[in-house]
Amino acid sequence: MARRGSYRDRAVVVRTYDFAEADRVVVLLTREHGVVRAVARGVRRAKSRFGSRVQLFVDLDVLLYPGANLATLSGADTVHFYGSGIIEDYERYTAACAILEIAEGLAHADPDPRLYEAVVDALARMQHSPEPVLELDAFALTVMRVSGWAPQLFACAQCNAPGPHHSFHPASGGAVCSHCRPPGSFDVDPEVLHLMWLLSEGHRGMVLGAARAHPEYLHQIHRLTVSHLRWHAEVRLPSLAIFDRG
Repeated sequence: MARRGSYRDRAVVVRTYDFAEADRVVVLLTREHGVVRAVARGVRRAKSRFGSRVQLFVDLDVLLYPGANLATLSGADTVHFYGSGIIEDYERYTAACAILEIAEGLAHADPDPRLYEAVVDALARMQHSPEPVLELDAFALTVMRVSGWAPQLFACAQCNAPGPHHSFHPASGGAVCSHCRPPGSFDVDPEVLHLMWLLSEGHRGMVLGAARAHPEYLHQIHRLTVSHLRWHAEVRLPSLAIFDRG
């Protein structure tokens, strides 16, 4: 039974760090309460009731008790463990960590069920994805659309001239025509912009089919997606730098 003032919610663990001698602070992306930072007391002890459940890539049913600075995690039941297929594969693991990092960077204290659902869906797909970076890009495009700053992929982001266009400029909002193209714009094949739109709409199979014939498209999709995300998110996303070096 929940204590007075406590509440239950669904949550994904996005980050943890040790706190005091046997405790751990857990950063949770909840479905109905936004991002919550909670202390899980005693979870680093061998006999902890739910310590093994409070880890990355786990969807939990949690019982939380509000506090002045940190909530208290009073209970946690596993709904689904998404780590299988992720933690043993370096590329999937790194891409999944980047998804959690993006989610924490975009989350706030207000409810955001769509962000929570996007994370759960992305982790489920990541378990068996043949292209983990593409799954990361699909997640980024989805949450940018939900947040209201998805890249313009057809009409010019500056003058609304219809495409196809051959340039992309994150600070301008996406695709730009030859007249509006600012210095520093990316040269881009219009088909890449079309594939980004398909990816944002969930058509992964069509994107993968095109990428088999043109493998360079995957790199271009990732470069444009991440550049747009970094410009508009205004948060540090160090996990993405790993793919920059790849």
